Amino acid sequence: MKIYTKTGDAGDTGLFGGGRVPKDDPRVSAYGDVDELNSAIGAARAALPNAAFDPLLEQIQRDLFSIGGHLATPDPEKVRAALAKADLGDDRVRAMEDAMDAAESELPPLRAFVLPGGTQGAAALHIARTVCRRAERSVVGLARIADVPPLFIIYINRLSDLLFTLARLANHREGRHDVTW
Repeated sequence: MKIYTKTGDAGDTGLFGGGRVPKDDPRVSAYGDVDELNSAIGAARAALPNAAFDPLLEQIQRDLFSIGGHLATPDPEKVRAALAKADLGDDRVRAMEDAMDAAESELPPLRAFVLPGGTQGAAALHIARTVCRRAERSVVGLARIADVPPLFIIYINRLSDLLFTLARLANHREGRHDVTW
């Protein structure tokens, strides 16, 4: 199978489970932004020393793949079996909250806005955080016109908090202090 199909050359794309929409459709924007977030997290994983946070971030990438699969599917009943692998539960949000609680116990209290940056890994996590916020806006926009599981919005919202916290922790573990505004 070739990677190029030429079916999108006119500016439309196929959805999982059937149907075609313009490439600027809110559904395509939402799953595209989630895909970009997944790539940004992959770049952050590559930039972090000693595979810091790697198991957690890998699981998040898998979760984002699941979320993207659901967002790309306007009619989940048509592809129920394929989406079964992409199931996502509340436990994923709790795992992020637990990771943030553990990280906060290592960090000095946050008393001001923090400028994004520091180590390469922390800077990459900050970029992933801002991409996450864009993905969140796109998913919320899609939820206004289509069925989107509320858990997806909660998950992405919590993820941006986690990425911020991990960026602070990455700097802290490398001896870099927060630079505040």
